[in-house]
Amino acid sequence: MAHPPPPSPDGTPAPASDAHDHGGAHGLLGERTELYFAIASGVFWAAGLLLVLFADLPETVSIGLFAAAILFGGYYATIEAYEGVSAGRFQIDFLMIVAAAGAAALGKWGEAALLLFLFSLGHALEHYAMARARKSISALADLAPATALLRDENGDTREVDVEELAVGDVVVVKPNSKIPADGVVITGNSAVDQSAITGESVPVEKLPVAEPDRTFDLATLPAEHRTFAGTVNGSSVLEIRVLKPARDSTLAKLVVLVQEAENQKSPTQHLTDKFERYYVPSVLLLVSVLLLAFLVLDETFAESFYRAMAVLVAASPCALAISTPSAVLAGVARAAQKGVLIKGGRPLEDLGGLTAIAFDKTGTLTEGKPKLTAVLPANGTTRRDLLSTAVAVEELSDHPLAAAIVEGGEAELNGSVKDQASELEALTARGIRARYRGETVHIGNRRLLQETTGSEVPTEIDRQMTELETAGHTAMIVHRGKEYLGIISVMDVARPSARPTLEALRDLGIERMIMLTGDNQRVANAVAAEIGITDPLGSLLPEDKVDAILRLKQEEGRVAMIGDGVNDAPAMASSTVGVAMGAAGSDVALETADVALMADRLDNLPFAIGLSRAARHIIRQNLWISLGVVAILVPLTLLGIATLGPAVVAHEGSTMVVVLNALRLLAYDR
Repeated sequence: MAHPPPPSPDGTPAPASDAHDHGGAHGLLGERTELYFAIASGVFWAAGLLLVLFADLPETVSIGLFAAAILFGGYYATIEAYEGVSAGRFQIDFLMIVAAAGAAALGKWGEAALLLFLFSLGHALEHYAMARARKSISALADLAPATALLRDENGDTREVDVEELAVGDVVVVKPNSKIPADGVVITGNSAVDQSAITGESVPVEKLPVAEPDRTFDLATLPAEHRTFAGTVNGSSVLEIRVLKPARDSTLAKLVVLVQEAENQKSPTQHLTDKFERYYVPSVLLLVSVLLLAFLVLDETFAESFYRAMAVLVAASPCALAISTPSAVLAGVARAAQKGVLIKGGRPLEDLGGLTAIAFDKTGTLTEGKPKLTAVLPANGTTRRDLLSTAVAVEELSDHPLAAAIVEGGEAELNGSVKDQASELEALTARGIRARYRGETVHIGNRRLLQETTGSEVPTEIDRQMTELETAGHTAMIVHRGKEYLGIISVMDVARPSARPTLEALRDLGIERMIMLTGDNQRVANAVAAEIGITDPLGSLLPEDKVDAILRLKQEEGRVAMIGDGVNDAPAMASSTVGVAMGAAGSDVALETADVALMADRLDNLPFAIGLSRAARHIIRQNLWISLGVVAILVPLTLLGIATLGPAVVAHEGSTMVVVLNALRLLAYDR
């Protein structure tokens, strides 16, 4: 049967195509040559059968038609059998050719023709069906445009091959055309269809960056500014500065990784391969013994030979050989359609067996950047006055929390404040001080205000601070002149999709969901209570996360680690399955993880696990079908109850059943 091709001599993956590809340049009649040969074989076999049944013609005419059927049906099987034997492998093709030749030698031309007709038809349909599974993957390589419009220093544009683009070049992308390179938008607004890379069903709005000439990292660029090669621009013109050459684009890496994933075998496939290594020689030994049955049984050599050929067909592990690879390929293809990159059979199977999942907090369960979460005025201060004071002072600071306050405050105030602060001074471990509207403003913790006022913080403000801190917020007191204006707080808020995703995972039967974070335990507990985490673990260093994963594996068996694929790499490597969030554009995430969620969407995780479970279920079904047919057919042919014809039909029928069963994964949707 078809097996994934080995890597090329230079170590690169072989093309994502079947090992027995009879189409394209090698096909006499194009890519469907094998199917046409199989149909021709069937026509000649049917014609020969009709002549035998209904026409009074010389036997040589029907034998000639059956011989033509054998020629067409056995053409590709003979080529593959020769290639296998030359390499020292006795594969199913060889067994079928031997069985057909034996039947013909006994004068059973019709049955020999039927065997090779059904075998060639099964092969052709199998290759066609497997090509369907590969279509969504191989199409990746055709997504990127061949040329790009390069803008020169004079503002003129010229068409160049995408391979000529260098980092720093500016390309012009017209409406409804493909984006030629990974880069950053410097001019124009448009909605871009990124479904081919990230699996996002809704186009993503793209906006120009504020400082187009500075250095950018594609992996950390906000989604509204970054572009990927192969995605489709919307209705407006975009100008994009190239950040990666074509050979290093996210699309190019995806193509390579998916090709590698096709060639990676699952645990079940390794098991079936090991079984076949012992099973095929055993079948050949049994057939050899049956050839000599006429020495001890009251039958002719021809009868013993015929029974041996029937057993050879019945016992051939054709369906077994294709049962797991077809399911793995279909599963990987379906995942790719949804923006989930699964690197081969092992992670595809392991995902479905998870009993616990560990999440990194920042950027995985939360949005990864703090936001203004509370504005609590005091002493009759208006909300606008409190916000204006805080925004004016924090605008002078480069602290990440300051940026959150300014962004959230300006959004509520509908723009920046008119009066500017001055004389900013950072007070270590306490807060900041500045001048605003002729008064001194302090923003910080209780210690700062105690030092500034010489007295304890008012009881009501202290109570509000405690409530916010208990809930995981970073709270700050705002004091101007001699008056407390109130409290502001910021927090890295949970993703809107976090709670629904965890509920969906719980519905799948995963009861333990662990959060690993470097934040203090109080913050960890607050986030866990909000989204439904069962085991929040705070104040962890990277090595502590590894220890936590190893401990969970001992307790639970199979544990996944979900993170960003960079600072969580050690913990991901220690887990059963490492899953990278938002891996589009991140080389480290793509290389580190077993599974990559290309879009920054946590809610794709339940889909991936559900798909894995469906794949495991179909693999088990296929194994039962393939082994069950062999278990029934072999005794029937040994006893002479089933002849070569029924054995051929059952053998090839079971092969097609397992392939079509595997292709059901292409329609999987949770």
